[in-house]
Amino acid sequence: MKPKVYFTRSLTPESVVEAYHKLGITLPGRVAVKVHSGEKGNQNYLTPEFWKPVVDDVRGTIVECNTAYGDASGGVRDNTESHLRLLEEHGWTKYFPVDLMDAEGPDLIWPIKGGKVLKENHLGKNIANYDSMLVLAHFKGHPMGGYGGALKQLSIGCASRAGKALIHSAGKTDDRYETWKAHASKTEFPEAMADAAMSVAEHFKGRIAYISVMKNLSVDCDCCMVAEDPCMKDIGILSSLDPVAIDQACIDIVMNSDDPGKEHFMERVNSRNGLHTIEAAAELGYGSREYELVEF
Repeated sequence: MKPKVYFTRSLTPESVVEAYHKLGITLPGRVAVKVHSGEKGNQNYLTPEFWKPVVDDVRGTIVECNTAYGDASGGVRDNTESHLRLLEEHGWTKYFPVDLMDAEGPDLIWPIKGGKVLKENHLGKNIANYDSMLVLAHFKGHPMGGYGGALKQLSIGCASRAGKALIHSAGKTDDRYETWKAHASKTEFPEAMADAAMSVAEHFKGRIAYISVMKNLSVDCDCCMVAEDPCMKDIGILSSLDPVAIDQACIDIVMNSDDPGKEHFMERVNSRNGLHTIEAAAELGYGSREYELVEF
């Protein structure tokens, strides 16, 4: 039976809640809500006000982890002190409890059985404090992964700083300064993302839901201090219990669009071999590229 992906063209905070309820799941216990909090200076990230109704609905805690990029990037999310300050500046702490899961070590290390590239995933240790997870993805492009969606939120999004270095280097190093010297190939990097995503998806199996918002469709990620402005018109909101299906559905909607900006968007995806993340995740068996799209 094909997994369902629910889709609405309405782009309101209330529609996010409706998309969640379409899934027919009640996330139990302490709910980790994975968002992208937005790099300092980024103009495209989705604000806490946009996500507030659904986070309130599940009574969730916003979770994030530090980034792996070094000081040269100009970003401020690569260390706990400045990252916490930015979370406050962006308004997350105004509305929600916020947990920077790798603020203090040691990292939590989960083995990855049958992974294509990685043998283990290094995560912010506080992920173990949650019973379930709601993955809120802002679907858009990405400078290295081609696109960012649910699978990226599971993988790089939940990885600690060391874990991110491992993913970016295809398991060669957990040192964030060395990882850029030992960079993964265009095949290894998406496969490493798929491996890491699998460990989180399997950990929360039956207690995890995914929502992706196709808005502010830039070829750049919310991790960029200065992102390119959106190249496509806003599209809508999707929800699913399958991380592979929801990412594939987002890509399919872009490819089937008559928006002239889709060529620029897909050039970013294809030039980075971004679809291979979806292919690898499906091959690993924790999601399906075939799905039933249900518009509401």
